[in-house]
Amino acid sequence: MNNLRYIDLFAGAGGLSEGFIREGFVPVTHLEMGKDACDTLRTRLSYHHLRQTKNLNPYYSYLKKEISRNELWDMIPREIIQSVLHEEITSQTIGNIFQQIDERLDSKNVKLIIGGPPCQAYSLIGRSRDPNRMNGDKRNYLFRFYGEFLSRYKPQYFVFENVLGLLSAGTQMYLNEMIQLFESIGYTTTLQVLNAEEYGVLQRRRRVIIIGRRGKNKFPFPKIETIENNWQIEKDLFSDLPKLKPGEELNIAEYTKPINDYQRQTGIRNGIDFITQHIARPHNERDLEIYSIAINKWLNGKNRLRYDELPKRLQTHNNTHAFLDRFKVINPEGHSHTVVAHIAKDGHYYIYPDLNQVRSISVREAARIQSFPDSYFFEGGRTAAFKQIGNAVPPLMASALAKTIYKLLNGE
Repeated sequence: MNNLRYIDLFAGAGGLSEGFIREGFVPVTHLEMGKDACDTLRTRLSYHHLRQTKNLNPYYSYLKKEISRNELWDMIPREIIQSVLHEEITSQTIGNIFQQIDERLDSKNVKLIIGGPPCQAYSLIGRSRDPNRMNGDKRNYLFRFYGEFLSRYKPQYFVFENVLGLLSAGTQMYLNEMIQLFESIGYTTTLQVLNAEEYGVLQRRRRVIIIGRRGKNKFPFPKIETIENNWQIEKDLFSDLPKLKPGEELNIAEYTKPINDYQRQTGIRNGIDFITQHIARPHNERDLEIYSIAINKWLNGKNRLRYDELPKRLQTHNNTHAFLDRFKVINPEGHSHTVVAHIAKDGHYYIYPDLNQVRSISVREAARIQSFPDSYFFEGGRTAAFKQIGNAVPPLMASALAKTIYKLLNGE
């Protein structure tokens, strides 16, 4: 097991880590600055511990609100709960962070570091919305702290994940500095863009993955096993979920259909016999009318709604020449477009594809699109859950990565 110990930096809600835990890796520390995401990590680590001890009843009792979160965490070894560090990495805090991690390492080697800094600084959308195009944003250089962790713990490999915009941000200035930094620390790197769809995720989501190996010998990006993905959102992913009205909250609900092949093969339904967090945000009458128009256009011709096509009485933005796809319906017969953290602010870009359920997608539906299993619980309420889900790495893609890293660590 010592060969599979890892640190997760900028861990978020744990999507990347979930894939590595599934493949037998053991987290030493999750480091994350968001309180809600840290609570989600602690709750998920509680799940994994109870699953290993073959006693998930306390976890299910917590989801059903029969016991409190603190009562759940009190049943878990203290070192597991405390392994999640709620810290922002800065030049002032990094020394204390190192000390806390060192106390947990107990002289055992870390073989792997995973994670990627917040993506807003590299994101194409983030740059387009920021008047300064993210220039001067301190998040541009968080990778330098990543390098300090590599210098201190000297893992055999690292996995760095980020958005496609990393390839163009600063005319590749940040990417080039990043690679040079990793090389100066003693790591050879290889890079590839991965598409989550190729690993069973029902979402068009491409991400830059940098794999680093300690030493000077160059190596090709390793082959990652893909799977055929002809499944569909409506038929395979959403078909067993209860119908929802705008603003309706089903914190606990029963499945409406038996498990199907996709849900079984991917572990979306993984033993839990009820649904949590099937929560829809409320909408005003104007938005519901726009959603209905958008759904009609998509279901009757697969056409997207353009903002400038709306009746004038429904247009509230003066700009009718840019961002014309403000309202977007999930494709029921294919895969979703990319889920991003903006879903926490409104649901206009993620409209449910059914005129009998005119609303945006629920927390559980968003989690499923990201390939989180139904047993995964997001702390902090609806808005916090959406943000965590939108920022996450899909666990199915992470699992495929973890299988490959496992083989590399074992010389395969």
